[in-house]
Amino acid sequence: MRRLTRDLALHASCLVLAMASAQVAHAQDRAPDVASGQLLAKGTGYASVVRLTQSGDPHADGRLLLVFEQNGMAGIPLYVSNDRGKSWHFMQDIADQEHVGQSPWQLRWQPNISEMTRDSGDLKRGTLLLAANATRNDEKGHVVEEDLQLYASTDEGKTWHYRGSIVRGGGHPEDKDNHGVWEPDIHILDDGRMIAYYSSEQHKDEGFNQLLAHKLSSDGGKTWGKEVTDVAVPGGVERPGMAVVTRLPDKRYVMNFEDIDGPQNGKVHLKFSPDGLHFGDPADRGTPVETEGGAWPAACPVTSWFPVGGAQGVIVVSAERAGGNGDPAGRSLYWNNDGGRGPWWEVPAPVQKITGNIHAGWTQALLMQKDGSFLHVTSSSSANLDQAWKATYNVMLYANAPLNFNRYEAEDAARTNAVVIDNPHASNRRMARIAAAPYGKLQFDIHRDQGGAHVLRVRYEDIGFAATPRISVNGNVIAVGSGKPDGDSGWSMMDVHVTLKNGDNTIVLSGAEHAYDVDYIEFDPAH
Repeated sequence: MRRLTRDLALHASCLVLAMASAQVAHAQDRAPDVASGQLLAKGTGYASVVRLTQSGDPHADGRLLLVFEQNGMAGIPLYVSNDRGKSWHFMQDIADQEHVGQSPWQLRWQPNISEMTRDSGDLKRGTLLLAANATRNDEKGHVVEEDLQLYASTDEGKTWHYRGSIVRGGGHPEDKDNHGVWEPDIHILDDGRMIAYYSSEQHKDEGFNQLLAHKLSSDGGKTWGKEVTDVAVPGGVERPGMAVVTRLPDKRYVMNFEDIDGPQNGKVHLKFSPDGLHFGDPADRGTPVETEGGAWPAACPVTSWFPVGGAQGVIVVSAERAGGNGDPAGRSLYWNNDGGRGPWWEVPAPVQKITGNIHAGWTQALLMQKDGSFLHVTSSSSANLDQAWKATYNVMLYANAPLNFNRYEAEDAARTNAVVIDNPHASNRRMARIAAAPYGKLQFDIHRDQGGAHVLRVRYEDIGFAATPRISVNGNVIAVGSGKPDGDSGWSMMDVHVTLKNGDNTIVLSGAEHAYDVDYIEFDPAH
């Protein structure tokens, strides 16, 4: 009898999960999404933004400058905002100064704008730097040469002056014999030397389809030293690319990259360095960015650090798309508040873009505002389905919004007899359905720098039969009451008082009398 009861319960659980899978398939048939955010301009991708803080001019400090890729050969567009990103105004197109008269050369791709916080060579703190890829086309409009160039501005972006070439390459990205160079990322080290990270396809004869490298300059970017390899996977297949480096509060450097044609195509990885120069064995892919539920960001990553939460702050990764159970449209940001250790979690991006082509969401910009909100800038596909596949119709969108790093999405938790379902009314467009007791379980392994008394908030709903979540914190069963309706959405909210440890904690939501859906759990310090 006991065996029969167990088999029937398992059958019921499988039926619930099968119904959920059918809902997933049905969700994929719904009408295309509509992008959210304010229209800035036409643009294919690759947003980079900087806030001026070192100019010494009280009227200029706080000003925002933005660059991105545009279609065509007009140069790199530069926009300015004097109201913290609420509105933007076109300043100029920054053109190639090294190949003047050598048509058709132009400064076109992968712009990276930054402000110097210390002197480097003869350049002073407060100087603006722009690194970008200049290309030459042949008579058929086919790219045949690239030149990663560096420009400097000492007047808050009004004028720009060529400093030097970081590295030169040749060929179109689709050419078999391509020896291209791509995606410069510039920083000033503690000793004042300038460092440029970039992608290179110039080592194919050595067995590396593409690798990540850096060069150093001791004269403010006029000349550059020898190439040093940072990430290189042998075999001639994988293409680590799109390196972006960020400084953490513990003084470490973290480099993100996409692993194109790797075991999980495009998956974002991180590598750490104590000095920005040494990232360990180049063949080591480092740390993958992934949730406990198996979702991972893919392609065109940008890693940022923000002073939010505890002493470690929060690391945030944006990407063009996602794999695993992640949103294929790439409308989530991935975050970690334990210095890159342990699982990652998702939060909806301020701009909800459309990903109709691979350039939509290619390298996004995220900047924390003084009021704690976040400015987000990204490209998005055209809403016209006939045009969405083509990057020439992409637009740049921006938005300011808060990001909740106290919320842990249910779809990101470790699942036992539970399934992820698309739901446009859920916090991040997805939820998790847990099979009835004793089979279903969601496990949230979270990190909190500061423990103590907290309010744990659970957003859930039944599926037609009464169900009360069962909760344990660090192995201790928590007494729960009944939830309260969350407006007229059909969801319920349950608040329980819990005590968390400093550091790592495990929260488990177990199956109830019947299957039920969970949107997220959330923590607030108890007052």
